[in-house]
Amino acid sequence: MNPRNHKAVDWQVRYNELANSTKNKLLKHFYAGAYNQDKAAIKDVPFVAMDFETTGLNSQNDDIVSVGLVPFNLKRIYCKHSRHWVVQPRRNLHEESILIHGITHSEVDDAPDFSQIIEPLLEALSGKVVVVHYAAIERHFLNNALLLRLKEGIEFALVDTMEIERRALKARQGLLGRLFNTKLGSLRLTDCRTRYSLPAYQNHNALTDALATAELLQAQLSYHYRVDTPISELWL
Repeated sequence: MNPRNHKAVDWQVRYNELANSTKNKLLKHFYAGAYNQDKAAIKDVPFVAMDFETTGLNSQNDDIVSVGLVPFNLKRIYCKHSRHWVVQPRRNLHEESILIHGITHSEVDDAPDFSQIIEPLLEALSGKVVVVHYAAIERHFLNNALLLRLKEGIEFALVDTMEIERRALKARQGLLGRLFNTKLGSLRLTDCRTRYSLPAYQNHNALTDALATAELLQAQLSYHYRVDTPISELWL
């Protein structure tokens, strides 16, 4: 199945449909336990930040080489429950991507295939709302990684810190800014964090970037949203 336009999805209904239609027991368990309380206040929502490092940016032709997960809520980040995996991609590891994420051929040669972490990965995501910075990467890469290995993709609700920042910058731009087509500003993770005076981390490590994304969402929600905002106003 292909990722769809999630903006109009009723996730309570959709997760039930997916749990009933999937033929894979891991996906059935994931959908049955997925967080679907669309009216829940964001202060009560359990989140998990997720980040991938990949062999490239094309989810059709590239594959995942590492995964970072960090669970959190609006008040706390649970670093001791974070997870990090390096996996062996089924696509070529290009020199350009090695320069970005620093994961070498020898590391992936000794790493398990992504299929071996599917169960613990889905278990770690179960019952939480996934948070990423740029939905197209994590949503499409995870879908295609599962298609390649399980012959079935995945759908899941997520909160995109890049989209939240785009909305905030659009609101700050105002009517005059839109009339004169002023630039919104960078949506890169590092630049978004700078606006909230968050510390600079080294980029392109899946676990560090997941932590950076978790901290960014906490700051964004503190600045721009009430704590009783329904999660349905944020997830895609």
